[in-house]
Amino acid sequence: MTGGVIAGAVVVGAGLGVWALYGGGAAADEGSAAAANGKQVPRVRADAPSAAEAKSAAARFLTDWQQGEVAGAAAATDDPAAATVLLTGWTKDAHVTGVSLTAGKAHGAKVPFSVRGTVKYKGVGKPLSYSSALTVVRNPKNGKAQVDWHASVVHPDLQDGDRLVTGESGTPPVKALDAKGGELTAARYPSLEPVLDGLREKYGKKAGGKAGVELQVVRGKASKAKKASDKTLLELSKGTPGTVRTTLSPTLQAAAEQQVAKKARSSVVVLRPSTGEILAVANAGHGFNTAFNGSLAPGSTMKVVTSSLLIEKDLASADKKHPCPKTFTYGGWKFHNDDDFEITGGTFKASFARSCNTAFISQAPELDDDSLTKQAQQVFGLSLNNWAIGVPSFDGSVPVQSAAQKAASLIGQGGVRMNPLNMASVAATVKAGTFHQPYLVAPSVDDRKLATASRTMSASTLGQLRELMNYTAAAGTAAEAMSGLGPDYGAKTGSAEVDNQDKPNGWFTAYRGDLAAAGVVQAGGHGGDTAGPIVASLLRMGG
Repeated sequence: MTGGVIAGAVVVGAGLGVWALYGGGAAADEGSAAAANGKQVPRVRADAPSAAEAKSAAARFLTDWQQGEVAGAAAATDDPAAATVLLTGWTKDAHVTGVSLTAGKAHGAKVPFSVRGTVKYKGVGKPLSYSSALTVVRNPKNGKAQVDWHASVVHPDLQDGDRLVTGESGTPPVKALDAKGGELTAARYPSLEPVLDGLREKYGKKAGGKAGVELQVVRGKASKAKKASDKTLLELSKGTPGTVRTTLSPTLQAAAEQQVAKKARSSVVVLRPSTGEILAVANAGHGFNTAFNGSLAPGSTMKVVTSSLLIEKDLASADKKHPCPKTFTYGGWKFHNDDDFEITGGTFKASFARSCNTAFISQAPELDDDSLTKQAQQVFGLSLNNWAIGVPSFDGSVPVQSAAQKAASLIGQGGVRMNPLNMASVAATVKAGTFHQPYLVAPSVDDRKLATASRTMSASTLGQLRELMNYTAAAGTAAEAMSGLGPDYGAKTGSAEVDNQDKPNGWFTAYRGDLAAAGVVQAGGHGGDTAGPIVASLLRMGG
């Protein structure tokens, strides 16, 4: 035996006997097929596993894992090599003993189960308890019903390539403070859990703390590429935390948490335009920090950046007439407005306020393939991959594109990718008149260099851009959400289509006074109706 001590039999759904658990209930005759040479060859089953097969496969895997029979458990999966590595590390690196695995009621091919055990390290031990789940699939190569292997089977916080390790943490804990000196905890602000992990990873060794003994998720290369931070699952002995002060406002953070809780799959960020300080960050459904690390098409909120480009190149002017036809064809693709509306004889300001797609697409022939990329980088500080906010973040992507994809990028589709942090920064740049890289921890704490933009908009371009956003907040698609917040305000709505998704992602970016914010509600529909109320409620609180 290579693993934990047996702590009782694996429990798999009431009423199942040994015969049912270990294969007697599964169809045994897989049939045969005649080969071209006349010999009989086995026919590989391709149907979905039956309920009996799912229970049987789950029981084999859980029983062998519980008994420390790594080879047997790994063989019950469709990726024995990866399973062997993680299940071996379960005892050798994570130091988990006395394991008891209890299966719950299966839902089709998905079998939930609970995990109980003890983590022991150098004479220190603590109980470990959590819930996980596995899914049984048909192996296309041999037709067997096997566990669909992913690291999350072992623990839901694991991503493929991650490890579980118990030991003296190389990174001391940190006590994160808000801008007023109050302590920030995940218990009080659930959205901050990944942020707090990131702060520890970045500042733990610099903040003067002392490491304790912990069970941690140690991220692999794939997770690091997604900006995921190492995560503490169980603290065996306390370390001494160092202190890190952030720029977060306790009142705005609390309000942001409350707002996203009302809308599934919503995220929001609030900034101070004059400085770049991040005042709040929140996500509904905690785990992945979409607000900082998301990579989503921003839809029509990107028209703020595109408008600055068109105005600079004399392709548009706020109060001059501008085409807004029902459709416009470019690069072999026919682009439409919402419900194929058109504005006859209207100004560019009218097209911006109503979010006319063709008003922007129609200018694609006049632009170079890299025009939008340069504008985003040089004026708005986006897509440079050099933001240093204090925790992992994604600073947007505006790739050089051609033909139909170039046209789509002008309205925030194509290859353009952003998150609420990026789009809040866009609104903040318009309000401040120049790009201030957002930051969560003051650069003076660790003498890091903040990103800068290479140029600013002219006074004329900036004035017109503010006029566009102000008019949209007062009388355009953002008017309902921004009602009563004027006159020092501006906004832009957006809806981004996503493949295989019934409703678009709803976006909203706006500023009021010395606050700027942006939000997204994934699969929510129009931004003015979904993300708009979230953003406006936070702007209403003032600085």
